[in-house]
Amino acid sequence: MMRSLWTAASGMTTQQMNVDTISNNLANINTAGYKKESAEFKSLLYQTIQGKSFDNNGDPKPVGIQVGLGARNSAITSQYTQGVLQETGNDWDFAIDGRGFFMVQTQDGGVAYTRNGSFGIAIGSEGMTLATTDGNPVLDTNGNPIVIEDTYNPADITVDETGQLLYPNGNSSDEEGQNEEGQNEEGLNEPIGITIGLAQFNNPAGLEKISGSLLKETEASGEARLEDTDSLLTKSKLKQRFLEGSNVQAVDEIVNLIVAQRAYEMNSKVISAADEMLQQANNLR
Repeated sequence: MMRSLWTAASGMTTQQMNVDTISNNLANINTAGYKKESAEFKSLLYQTIQGKSFDNNGDPKPVGIQVGLGARNSAITSQYTQGVLQETGNDWDFAIDGRGFFMVQTQDGGVAYTRNGSFGIAIGSEGMTLATTDGNPVLDTNGNPIVIEDTYNPADITVDETGQLLYPNGNSSDEEGQNEEGQNEEGLNEPIGITIGLAQFNNPAGLEKISGSLLKETEASGEARLEDTDSLLTKSKLKQRFLEGSNVQAVDEIVNLIVAQRAYEMNSKVISAADEMLQQANNLR
């Protein structure tokens, strides 16, 4: 009976971790680029009560007697499936359609990765820097911060599917270079020599999560593979004025929450049952 107490306690601990994971998914249901996490479990050691067992005739049975000692959390895995693209209308919002990650420079000079494309323009002495909402510069295909010269009007800059920054050429101000609504035609936009860098990983689930929707490269994730230079990768597409929503499904999470709650409740009832049995055993005379 003491064994059942510890076994049920391990079940309650794992389900508590499961509930924590589900609550984090629900908390980030509106976080751009967030990827759903799921808790995974493994059984603990088994105690061998009898290695070989025999029937009434003395013939060996095909199986022995082993008792499991509970469960434990083995991993919390992020599922990097594509989220829904949501139109925002913000010129500096970008959504990734594919497996790529934006590269940003952290405060310590390192490189972090994110699927959250909610960017903005930071004005500095060197010009206009494309940065995250926390002020981390976004990197280009060469690993350098994206700095736009002051000679460009940021309101006229567009970004194509490959991440190239485009700007209307000198003829765009003429009446011939405008459509009926007075807007510059797409064919008159020219690259300004800057491309937003995107990277992929062989095992994105192995990335280390840090604050601000940022991810760090680890041995488990493998080295970053740049889409601009790696011809073996399927290139991602950028969508300007869109953000990628989280891939969390509220209905699925609520169902998982109910299942985890019931599992936790059943393990607590096992502890109550074992306690009552011990109480009865202690009262025997």
